[in-house]
Amino acid sequence: MHGSRSAPRYILTSTLVMAFSLMLAGCGRETETKDASPPRIVRTATVEKRKVTTPLTFSGRVEAEDEVNVAFRISGRLLSNDTKIGDRVKAGQVLARLESQNELSTLRQAQASLAAAQGQLTQARNHFDRQETLLAQGWTTRANYDAATQARQTAQSQVDAAEAQLSSAHDLVGFTELKADAPGVITATGPVAGEVVQVGQMIARIARQDGRDAIFDVPAQLIRSASTDPVITVSLADDPSITAQGRIREVAAQASAVTRTFEVKVGLTDPPAAMRLGASVIGRVSTTAGPMIDIPSSALTRMNEQPAVWVVDPATATVAVRNVDVLRFDEAQAIISQGLDIGEIVVTAGVQALHPGQKVRILGSEP
Repeated sequence: MHGSRSAPRYILTSTLVMAFSLMLAGCGRETETKDASPPRIVRTATVEKRKVTTPLTFSGRVEAEDEVNVAFRISGRLLSNDTKIGDRVKAGQVLARLESQNELSTLRQAQASLAAAQGQLTQARNHFDRQETLLAQGWTTRANYDAATQARQTAQSQVDAAEAQLSSAHDLVGFTELKADAPGVITATGPVAGEVVQVGQMIARIARQDGRDAIFDVPAQLIRSASTDPVITVSLADDPSITAQGRIREVAAQASAVTRTFEVKVGLTDPPAAMRLGASVIGRVSTTAGPMIDIPSSALTRMNEQPAVWVVDPATATVAVRNVDVLRFDEAQAIISQGLDIGEIVVTAGVQALHPGQKVRILGSEP
């Protein structure tokens, strides 16, 4: 009885021991298989500092290098203003006219005053000539002669003043016509016929035909970081194949009160005819910063919701993930401000298939 009860217990114990031994053996084989997996092949780059070139792009417009507002030098009622935006004008061409009745009246009055003064001068000269002859013959006194001399000089002065007034009246009549002082293109117009205009009020804006500028609004920090006298490539916004080269000609002394940017004028060299006044353009320039750490953008991954990279330990040929601070990046490169040291090796291809502590083999190295 005792022997029969012990036999099943012995068989059960032996079965459990054998099963546990098989499990251990299986785990050992699994560990051996895992440890025996070949290193993952990756592409890497060695961290180093170098000068970084950053392309900058701005949108702007084309304007005339020399653009001037034309205005009347006197006030008055506008009789005609035939200027239209886009019209080409010649030097001396009449652009607008003021009503000139008052100025013509002033001119006629000045002409009459000059005629009267000239008559008085003729009379004074004749009287002086008589007194001069009589004095020589002893038939008049020195006092009469001196009075005749003074009268002649006074009459001459009145003629001079009348001539000056007549010249001024002629100028006023001429000022009722507004003429272009140089050939160019009308880019803006002011009041229309019938309005009363003041001295200096813009009637038309003329873009002279001696140069073209590309105008851009640029932040102050980019102006400070730009290289000295950079060459800027300007292209049409609607047709990038049409380009021109230019250099900075002028930077505004004061920032815009609205945008806090500075207006930069880029003088274009031999701009194509398609770059008409007012056309929208794109300006491109590259700036070079001081030595910085840059790595291929493909090296970036994420850990703890922050940018990170995989760093290779050359002693153990394993990788570890590390968070980094990215200053800026584009499709080609990423600028790292913190998190990497010069000489470290980062993985640039295959980052999505790695895990911490994984063994790797650098592409091109001996297995």
